[in-house]
Amino acid sequence: MSAIYSLDALKFDNSFYNQLPADPVINNNSRHVNAACYSKVNPMPFPKASLVAYSRDMALELGLNPMECMTQRFTEIFSGTLLLKGMQPFAACYGGHQFGNWAGQLGDGRAINLGEVISKKGQRWALQLKGSGPTPYSRHADGFAVLRSSIREFLCSEAMHHLRVPTTRALSLLRTGTQVERDMFYNGQSKMEPGAVVCRVAPSFIRFGNFELFTSRNQTDITKQLLDYTIEHFFQHLGKPSKEVYIQWFNEICLSTARLITEWMRVGFVHGVMNTDNMSILGLTIDYGPYGWLEDYDPHWTPNTTDAGGRRYAYAKQPEIAQWNLLQLANAIYPLIEDAQALESALENYKKVYDIAWRDMMSSKLGLNTFTQASDEVLFQDLVRNLKNTETDMTLFFRHLSELEINMNTNVDQLLSMIKPAFYVEEIAADEADNIKTWLSQYVERLKSDGKTDEARRQQMNSVNPLYVLRNYLAQEAIEQAEAGSYTMIHELQEVLKNPYEEQVGKERFAEKRPDWAKQKAGASMLSCSS
Repeated sequence: MSAIYSLDALKFDNSFYNQLPADPVINNNSRHVNAACYSKVNPMPFPKASLVAYSRDMALELGLNPMECMTQRFTEIFSGTLLLKGMQPFAACYGGHQFGNWAGQLGDGRAINLGEVISKKGQRWALQLKGSGPTPYSRHADGFAVLRSSIREFLCSEAMHHLRVPTTRALSLLRTGTQVERDMFYNGQSKMEPGAVVCRVAPSFIRFGNFELFTSRNQTDITKQLLDYTIEHFFQHLGKPSKEVYIQWFNEICLSTARLITEWMRVGFVHGVMNTDNMSILGLTIDYGPYGWLEDYDPHWTPNTTDAGGRRYAYAKQPEIAQWNLLQLANAIYPLIEDAQALESALENYKKVYDIAWRDMMSSKLGLNTFTQASDEVLFQDLVRNLKNTETDMTLFFRHLSELEINMNTNVDQLLSMIKPAFYVEEIAADEADNIKTWLSQYVERLKSDGKTDEARRQQMNSVNPLYVLRNYLAQEAIEQAEAGSYTMIHELQEVLKNPYEEQVGKERFAEKRPDWAKQKAGASMLSCSS
């Protein structure tokens, strides 16, 4: 094993820790932390920890030999039991709006940052353990995480990366060798579950809520210090911090957020908890809790039991919620800018950029060369309405649609039979079938006007419409097997989800519709924030 690719060769920089104000109190007790961006805190040791899985790709990004991930020393480090030279652990302090209401101080309640590594490529990577024990921000929780939620976070972080959706990453998943008490649905039926720790990785874990907290406390000097730090390390191309640069920075946040939400909508991903403390200033998907993928196309679906009443964070609402969250960030930095018009203009631009990106994304999903206003706006809306009115699997629909061949004398009934495997019901109602046939006929005519060959269109569609996504029922199967002591399905899902757009021989079961048993099963349909 080459020494230059070993754990001891990791180069720590720790700019957040070294450049921003720290909490002078050093203990893990839950408390109010004032005028500090973080609190120094050590992870709890887990001497009985064991490796469940690791990401070879993420190890290579960090400059690690993947073989090192299978050593006992790796397990000790990424369970929080052993600290490497250069690590300076801390928990970040931030606030946020939760379900539209200001929640005050939140912070890293179950996450502890180990430090920032500068890779051999010059990339900054923050290493963070989730589930490694209490911090001053743990509030009513205990700082630990359970195996089921940790499996979901580990698998989804890497799956989203391979789907080309901006995301935080995951290096490792370990069992702690301890038990954690959890009430999964907050209904008084708590039980003991196996504990786990995930090592999350991102250039930065700074959120909208980091800025909100200090402005809410009239500590705009810290807001400024944090913003200047953010620009210095992650937006260097904007130049030296100034009022004008702050406005440019906010514009970039709006643009990256619009791109992120477009990607979520493309693959049918529903975050489930779009609170402002779960929004990354780098436009990354962050904090995988009760997420899910649309199976039967329901724009009002949310995977989060806590959101079941208001459905604030449902699939179709994600674009407008993102803009609302951006408004809260604008309010947080306003004292540094004092130019409401500039911030409002950026927020309006978010909507324009998202609308254009959504049209381009839909054009790509349907295999069209470009978006044509006269025909395609109606075509898209009619498709969305048809998918909503029939119980149609979104992922499989677009894959089957790509098989259509416009150069054959195929009648509309044959076209309908091609996409029938995506329906969750054996026979759809006659009027709904007629509506889909009408849409298919219009779609074929639109394709003819495009002039693209069937093969070229199929390649385009299959490059943006995944065949394999981390369906909740698959994640739940992996969880149940892991809790019984087998990690085989976790490893198999890892490999399948590395190539989500390509058909994989022998992996057909990972590209099937949700089975009937999963429709109401806990963990396979609705989830909670419990972890």
